[in-house]
Amino acid sequence: MEYTTLGRTGLKVSVAGLGCGGPSRLGLRDASDSTDHAVALIKQALDLGVNFLDTAETYGTESVIGKAIKGMAREKLVISTKKTLTPPGHPNPEEEVRVGLEQSLKQLDTDYIDIYHLHGVEPNDFDHAKKRLMPAMRRLKEQGKIRFIGVTEAFVEDPQHRMLQDSLKEDIWDVVMAGFSLLNPSARKTVFPLTRQKRAGMLNMFAVRRGLSQPQRLKAMVAELINTGAIARGAVNLDDPLDFVLRDSGAATLPEAAYRFCRHEPGVDVVLTGTGNPAHLQENIAAILKPALPRPVLDKLAELFGKLDHLTGN
Repeated sequence: MEYTTLGRTGLKVSVAGLGCGGPSRLGLRDASDSTDHAVALIKQALDLGVNFLDTAETYGTESVIGKAIKGMAREKLVISTKKTLTPPGHPNPEEEVRVGLEQSLKQLDTDYIDIYHLHGVEPNDFDHAKKRLMPAMRRLKEQGKIRFIGVTEAFVEDPQHRMLQDSLKEDIWDVVMAGFSLLNPSARKTVFPLTRQKRAGMLNMFAVRRGLSQPQRLKAMVAELINTGAIARGAVNLDDPLDFVLRDSGAATLPEAAYRFCRHEPGVDVVLTGTGNPAHLQENIAAILKPALPRPVLDKLAELFGKLDHLTGN
């Protein structure tokens, strides 16, 4: 495993982080998998050198992490979890933050959270988050119950990163989580310059979604881009739009290439990977640790997708 420092937090984190949500939620969305399976998956990631675990109160995996890390040296782990925003009109959103944090601490069986995020903040949520929720977050930090304050964007609703572009100017986040992939690298221009300037830690989500793991989905996405004029007709092989990536990079699969693309992007600290499959977990972590894609491949990807800011890969 390779490690880096997460922005101004000073936390030493593995460049591969285990995402305990996403489509699989450690396999718990599959009725055939059990809590024991999920615990084993977390322990497998830890054995492979991962020390960054990301979850949220809405994922239903906080208690699984608590079981997996029981008896371990807590200071060797970096735990990230998230508080869902209170709905408009909530009578006491500050108290809801406190109660949510206490519940997460109980589920995770820990005395503190390394990074506590506001979860899925959309552009029109930011004013509410800043005025009503951030004071509660700061009090929890002063009490030592959280070490650093983070935010995750609502990438599906905000693939242009409008919330992060606005809020990073105010320098209130220690860590941010943003969507970034070879299909939508727009954070390279709009988010990473700000996170690097403010020395905010950067967590990369959406590195791989259906568009990069399901060939038919990718073909449909690219066909639509061609129909709308976003990609020039004839610029790619319609039957296998990213064939050049595998041919010229040595990557065995598109997910491998996608993880390598994200891992070596200046400004990315941790690339999150989530799965319920032990073999996939090992493959994904191995991919994150492989070298950068060759420059000609990166140049071709920039030509095709470098100006796009609306794809999520789903």
